[in-house]
Amino acid sequence: MADEIANAPFERPIEVERLRGNAAFKFDIAPNEREAEAIRASLGLRGLRKMRFQGQIMPLGKRGWLVEGVLGASVTQACVLSLEPVKTRIDAPVNLRFLPETMIEQDTPEDVLEDDVEPLGPVIDLGHVAVEALILAMPDYPRSDAAALAQVSAAPPGVAPIKEEETKPFAGLSDLREKLGKTNE
Repeated sequence: MADEIANAPFERPIEVERLRGNAAFKFDIAPNEREAEAIRASLGLRGLRKMRFQGQIMPLGKRGWLVEGVLGASVTQACVLSLEPVKTRIDAPVNLRFLPETMIEQDTPEDVLEDDVEPLGPVIDLGHVAVEALILAMPDYPRSDAAALAQVSAAPPGVAPIKEEETKPFAGLSDLREKLGKTNE
């Protein structure tokens, strides 16, 4: 799991031994208020509401497990331009495989590491899985609808700024074609 959540404030460990013999283990978890506040603080969010992770853990082959579910949450982040609050609703599918390390090494070439595979230990912590899914689903650069990038001109004083259409790579081709057309006549 990501280093950011190594000491996550939201833990729901499921012992792998408890899963053995089950066709599927259904779950529906949500952080309590204290845990939600700790998640919010650890991720630098302005707000975290309605976080819920539902799904099931199913056997994957003889020794692996598949966590399949949906993470829902409402997060409030700071706009990267204006620092205004930006609310985002997240409904993210989660498909994460837990395999013994020997299977990961055998099945995965060294140059191709899959994002959806985790080493299987004695527990599968659904709280960690939920927080990691939240981190991956949140916008990297949240931006308010009202925020706009300022137009900046780097032209020295007294020089007319370059028009946007002049900065396009093929903007001058039509003029060149006209000039070439006139010389060929």
